[in-house]
Amino acid sequence: MTDVVDPSTRARMMRGMKGRDTQPEMAVRKYLHATGLRYRLHVKRLQGSPDIVLPRFGTVVFVNGCFWHRHKGCRYATTPSSRADFWSRKFTQNVRRDSGNVSALQAAGWTVLTVWECQTRDPLLLDELFWRIVTAAHDK
Repeated sequence: MTDVVDPSTRARMMRGMKGRDTQPEMAVRKYLHATGLRYRLHVKRLQGSPDIVLPRFGTVVFVNGCFWHRHKGCRYATTPSSRADFWSRKFTQNVRRDSGNVSALQAAGWTVLTVWECQTRDPLLLDELFWRIVTAAHDK
C-alpha cells in the first residue's frame, strides 16, 4: 500500500511527534494529580528519563505509545508496510532500550510501572495505576 501523503508532508508530520507532554501522558498526570499524588517529570538523572517519578513511593511510570513501544496484542501497534526493514529495526531498538531502562531502574531500587496509550482512555485502568503506586510503597 502506498502512502497517502507525499514524502515531504510525511516528514513534517513525523517531526511534529513529540516525546513529552503527549495526550496520554497528560491524561495520566492529570489523573494522578487529582488523586493527590505529587510527582516529578522526566528526571534526567534516572535511566530512560521516566515520564513520571514519584520519589515518595519509590516508583517511576513510563507512559508508552502503543505504536512506538510495541504494545503486544494492541490494535494501535500496527507496522507500516513500506520500509519494513527500517521499521523492524526501529521497533526492536525501542523495545530493547525500554527493557534495559526498566532493568536498570529496578536494579536501582525503583518500582517501574508502564501505562500504555490505549489504557489511558479507561478510568478504571487509571484507578488501578493509582492503587499499584500506593501499594508498591507498602510492599518495599
